[in-house]
Amino acid sequence: MKKVFYILLLLISHGIYSQVYTIKDSVQKFPISYATISFGNGNGLFADEDGVFKFSKKRYNDIDSLYISALGYKEKGISTNNLSKTISLTPDVSELQEVVVKAENLGKYRTKKKASKIHDDYFRCWLPTVESEIAVFFPRNQIKSTKIASVFLPVMMENSNGSSSRKQSFSTLFKMQFYENTNGVPGKRLAGDDIIFRITNKDRANFELDISEYKVFIPKNGVFISVQVLGYTDKQGKLQHTKKYHEVETRKGIVKVSTTFRPLLPFTDKIENNITFTRRVFFKNRTWQRFDQKYSENNTLIQKGFMNYGMGIKMHVYEK
Repeated sequence: MKKVFYILLLLISHGIYSQVYTIKDSVQKFPISYATISFGNGNGLFADEDGVFKFSKKRYNDIDSLYISALGYKEKGISTNNLSKTISLTPDVSELQEVVVKAENLGKYRTKKKASKIHDDYFRCWLPTVESEIAVFFPRNQIKSTKIASVFLPVMMENSNGSSSRKQSFSTLFKMQFYENTNGVPGKRLAGDDIIFRITNKDRANFELDISEYKVFIPKNGVFISVQVLGYTDKQGKLQHTKKYHEVETRKGIVKVSTTFRPLLPFTDKIENNITFTRRVFFKNRTWQRFDQKYSENNTLIQKGFMNYGMGIKMHVYEK
């Protein structure tokens, strides 16, 4: 009898904490992958590849509204007291990606690289959270057409003690996006699909992401390349619906602290100028900020001069 009671209790608890919702296109009814679910307070989470996310008032009892958005759709605000199992987003004609036609054969090209900057110092690394997107600027030094073939992402693997000697097991999903350079700041997002990729503890510290099939060409004014963590995955690479925050009791009450994800991102003092920007993706205005003294006077990376993420790229510079 006790066994039956505990099973029932487990099922009830699972139901309270695991209410499942699906985000779909209002016209074609297909799921919208990796949509953003903002809580309106700077926190939030993401839907998975199937447009599914989990939310409950029991888990997030201080959240009364959700703001759901995705590229090419109108943002939708919903009361948490009025959530339906299927949430439809309406396509936004003004936000639809422009059709970009690029020649399949531009002739011969030369390969050029901008090396990444790697180190294994735990205390000089960015701790990724689902709240932050990091963008790094790359100029186009020539008039000729230049395609990004690969992006090199320096990562650091470390165990629970902060040492890189033994790798802690993880599998983390990231999203990569590209932005125009508008007066030295990330501007309009370049047309094209989000690039979703996974990094595990078995990958190299200089992780190379081949994006040649996406045909990303650098605009004349240069390009910002951004990375954003979505969360941990299961063994099949599917995004897990884990809690993205933990609660810490302070003098001012309970505060939600963002969960940090592996791998860590090494920042460097070996790059001239401040070419790294960051923004909080769950805030409504999503304003980009240069990662320098104006960003924060108390940030230990900035205090030590480690103000750039050491991302690198491999380019195909065409002769025509």
